[in-house]
Amino acid sequence: MGLVVGPRLSAAGGVAITGIDLAEELPRDAKQRILDAFLGHHIVVFPGQTLSRERQYAFARNFGEVEPSGQPGSKRYAVAHVISNLDKDGNPVDRSSSPVGNHRWHTEKSWRAVPPSLTMLYGVELPSTGGDTEFANTHLGHAALPEDTRRRITGLRVVFRWGSSGGREIASLRNDQSVDHPLVRTHPDTGEKALFLGNHASHILGMPEAEGAALLAELLHHTTQRQFVYAHRWSRGDLVMWDNRCLLHRAVANYQMGKDRRILHRSVVRGAVPF
Repeated sequence: MGLVVGPRLSAAGGVAITGIDLAEELPRDAKQRILDAFLGHHIVVFPGQTLSRERQYAFARNFGEVEPSGQPGSKRYAVAHVISNLDKDGNPVDRSSSPVGNHRWHTEKSWRAVPPSLTMLYGVELPSTGGDTEFANTHLGHAALPEDTRRRITGLRVVFRWGSSGGREIASLRNDQSVDHPLVRTHPDTGEKALFLGNHASHILGMPEAEGAALLAELLHHTTQRQFVYAHRWSRGDLVMWDNRCLLHRAVANYQMGKDRRILHRSVVRGAVPF
C-alpha cells in the first residue's frame, strides 16, 4: 500500500501517516512527504509503530541534530529520553501540581538560546483511559488577535528562565541564567508568525513586570482556546512528532496519575535561534 497521509485531524492541526514502518531506513521520497505533512499540519501521528529507543533516535536523525540523552560515555548516551510518571522505585506518582511540570502549557526548552525545532514522543506504556497530550497552535492564535494587539506586541521580547511559571519565580527552582526571545517569532520554513510564550516565560523586556505578566497571561489564555487546540488520545505504539516553533503543548492530568503508569520515549531535534 505504501505511505498514506490521512485527512487533517482537527482545525488546529494534526495528520496521521500510515503504511510506513519507522524501524526501517526511511526512503528519500517518504522523508519529503513527511516533511511536507509536518510543515502543513504541525503535528504528525504515526500509529502502530514498534520502536526501540535506538531506532527512534535513528528516525529522528532524518530531521536534524538530535539532542543527546544521558551522559557522554554512558551505555545509552544519545538514545531517546524516558518520560514517565514513575519515581525512583518504579511507582506511579502525581506530579501535576509542579509549577514547572509538563502539565502546564509550554514549548520545549524555551529557556535555551537555541530551542528545539521538533519533538517526537513514542507511547510505550499508557493509562487505560486519559493521559492525553494537547497542542495549541500559536500561529492560529496570533492570526486571530485584533489588529491593534498584533501591532502592540510586534517587536516585544520575552525573557525565559527555568523556574519561572506564569510570571512568578519559583525560588527553589530558579536558575539565574535567562534568555530573551521574540514574543512573535517567524517560522524559518514557512514565514508564518506565531506567539512564543508559555511556562518558563518570566517577563517582557522594557515593560513593568506586572503589566508584562498580565499581557503574557492574556495571550496564553487566548491562544489555548479550544478552537486552537488538538488533543491527542494516545494508543500504545503511537509516535507523534510536532513543531515547537508554532505550538504549545501540555500533558493532560485526566487519569489516575498516582496509580496508572505512563511511559513515553522522547527525541528532541535541535532548532535555530528564534527571530
